[in-house]
Amino acid sequence: MLLSVGARFRKYHCRGMKTLMVFDFDHTIVDENCDTWVIRSTPDKLLPESLKKSYEKGRWTEYMGRVMTYIGDQAVTPESIRSVMHTIPFTDGMVELFTFISGHKNDIDCIIISDANTLFIDWILDGAGIRPAFDKVFSNPASIDNRGYVTVQCYHSHDCVKCPINMCKRKILEDFIEAQEKAGVEYKWTMYAGDGSNDLCPLKSMREGDIALPRKGYTLERLLLARVATKDGTALKPRVQAWTSATEILSELKALIQ
Repeated sequence: MLLSVGARFRKYHCRGMKTLMVFDFDHTIVDENCDTWVIRSTPDKLLPESLKKSYEKGRWTEYMGRVMTYIGDQAVTPESIRSVMHTIPFTDGMVELFTFISGHKNDIDCIIISDANTLFIDWILDGAGIRPAFDKVFSNPASIDNRGYVTVQCYHSHDCVKCPINMCKRKILEDFIEAQEKAGVEYKWTMYAGDGSNDLCPLKSMREGDIALPRKGYTLERLLLARVATKDGTALKPRVQAWTSATEILSELKALIQ
């Protein structure tokens, strides 16, 4: 049985339950795309045109596998790639936001759901010293093979026709919340911050009282505005709050937990 916002607040407030923060990575936590930022590690800081033209819509992860093979063929080491990843800029206010979350882990669980890859994300988070803020990173698995090349695999297969073939963020979010419930963890509220078209699907599983946080001026905000204008599909349940700086997200978060 679904609980009203007020009933859910009373139930979870009495039990001291947590808030769940969910973040996309590229153009959300960081102010660039780490999959294109990696090109700065190549000798010419460029990719061959033939490689760029090999991309097929909806198959970005497979394309990135070819990109990483090319980078390895140029004798670029994982250490060099990691150094380049450490230079990627964070979106305004994000480091401060995650510093706050790190200090309030009794109240907040925080996860990343990203179509980048685990290796790049871990390198970037570790380089900024904010890894302790995150309980889980869901992304395409990446590793370093015996040649010293970075390899990337697709995260999973799924049946969603709206999402790229390698990742449905809605399924990941729903599976995570279900697993947490089985482990005895339930969330008062969920906040989801993202920028892209693949961040729309998970918003459809969010509840009344949750908060959707599209980045201003990016695709997700435009899609949400278009849904309102055209009354397209079932109305989303979460409250929508667009943001420019993560200081705005921090203000929303503090209002929920304090």
